[in-house]
Amino acid sequence: MEDKIKFMKAAVRCAKTALKEGEVPIGAVVVCGGKIISRGHNRRTKKQLATAHAEIEAIEKACKKLNSWRIPECEIYVTLEPCPMCLGAMLNARIKKVYFGAYEGKGRSMTEQLASSNLVNHTLEVEGGVLEEECAGVLSGFFAEIRKSGGKFSQT
Repeated sequence: MEDKIKFMKAAVRCAKTALKEGEVPIGAVVVCGGKIISRGHNRRTKKQLATAHAEIEAIEKACKKLNSWRIPECEIYVTLEPCPMCLGAMLNARIKKVYFGAYEGKGRSMTEQLASSNLVNHTLEVEGGVLEEECAGVLSGFFAEIRKSGGKFSQT
């Protein structure tokens, strides 16, 4: 339990980096052998790429570090329940387990269904709600600021 909290706190720090950059504050870390080997945060606005999600960035860095597209000994911690694209990347990379913080409130993620579907001859363990309140708070604060400013994010 202690390690889960430590690693999710690292993902929250990545989310706060995204926040400082004016991005939707989602962060991710990939852990292998009890150590963080890569970090990522949303960069969709900066890169103007639909695929520039925190999870994708962290997975790509982990694959490069381990020199393999398969990283089955790794786990990933992400502050928000993964979208289908990111879950697909996790399955393709053969990641062992995903831990996420806040649940996707709009019900779009299909996390459990995709993780257990064996789409790419692999299934993924899932555990949600790790530091859920803290992770959700970072996101809700961001969106409250957006609403307050009439749709523009300002770094105050």
